[in-house]
Amino acid sequence: MNPNFRLLARLLARLLALVALFVSCAAQAGGGYATRPEIAEFIAEMHERHGFDTDELQRLFGQAQMLPSVIKYILPPSTPRQRSWRAYRPRYIDGTRITAGLDFWRRHETAIKAASAQYGVPPEIIVAIIGVETVYGRNVGNFQTFSALTTLAFDYPPRAELFRRELAELLLLAREGGRDAREFRGSYAGALGLPQFLPSSWRKYAVDFDGDGNIDLFASPTDAIGSVARFLNEHGWAAGAPVAQRVSAIDGDIKPLLDAGIEPLLNTHDADSLGVRTATPAPPATRYALIDLVTPDEPTEYWLGFQNFYVITRYNWSSYYAMAVIELGRAVKAAMVR
Repeated sequence: MNPNFRLLARLLARLLALVALFVSCAAQAGGGYATRPEIAEFIAEMHERHGFDTDELQRLFGQAQMLPSVIKYILPPSTPRQRSWRAYRPRYIDGTRITAGLDFWRRHETAIKAASAQYGVPPEIIVAIIGVETVYGRNVGNFQTFSALTTLAFDYPPRAELFRRELAELLLLAREGGRDAREFRGSYAGALGLPQFLPSSWRKYAVDFDGDGNIDLFASPTDAIGSVARFLNEHGWAAGAPVAQRVSAIDGDIKPLLDAGIEPLLNTHDADSLGVRTATPAPPATRYALIDLVTPDEPTEYWLGFQNFYVITRYNWSSYYAMAVIELGRAVKAAMVR
C-alpha cells in the first residue's frame, strides 16, 4: 500500500472517531445511549435473534457510560510508528515477566501439564501467552466492559461492526453465566481475564478446566491455562511440530518472500533455491513464511515461521507478538530447569 495512502487513511480514521466522539458527547448530554435510535435497533435485534427482554436492555443501556478514554486509546497514531524489534522485545521479555512466569509455572504445574497433554501445546507457550497478555493476572484492565464496548460499538465508526458483535457476545456471555453484564471489567477494547479473551473467544474457546462447573478466566488460573491451550489447538496447533527457526543468511531477492505474507505458504524444500539459509537444516517439506523483525539502522533479523508460529498470530495478528511469546516461553523454560 502506498505510504501516503496509509497516512491519509489513518488521519481519516482519527477524524471520523473525533467527530463521532463529539456527536456522542452531545447525545450523552441529551439523554445518553438509551435515547439513541441505533441503540433501539440493536435492542430489537437482540430481542429478535436471542430473546432478550427489550425493557431490560433499555435499562441496561440507560446506565452505560460513554468513555472518551476508550476512543483515545484505540485511535491509530496520526503518524505510523516505526517498526523496531529492539524496542518491542524488552516490553515483554524482562526480569519481571520471567520471574513471574517461573512462579506461575511452579504454582500451576499440574494444570499446565494437563493442558499441554490434552491440547498438544508446549507448556512454555501457554505460560508465555498469559505472561505477555497480563503479566499473569497483574494487568487485566479496569474498564467496565459493557460501557467500553458500547462506546466502541456506537461511537467508533472505523470498527463499529466488530465491536457490536462483541457487545452482543458480552450480553450472551453474561446471560449464560447468570451475571450482570455490567460486572465485567477488562481492557479498553473489551478483552477479559488472565488470557485477555474477547467475549466471542470466551464463549467459543474457554473451558472449565478446573472442573468446578463454572468458567472463570479472572479468578481461575486453571481455567485460563486450559482455555489458552484450547484456543491454540482449535486454531491449528500441530503437536510436536516446529514453531520458528532462525535464518542465518539470505542470498537472493527476499521481497517476493516477504510479500507472500505471514501465512506459511512457502516450502522449505525450496528454501535453498530461494537463497534462504539456516544454520541447521530446516524440516523437510514444511510450509513456512519468511518473518522479518526489523530494527531501524540495524541488520534485520529473519526467521522461518512455521504453522505453529502462524497459530500464535491468531491470538494477536503480529509477528513481533508471536516472537515475543516464543522468546518469553524459552526464557521461562530455561529458568524452570535451572
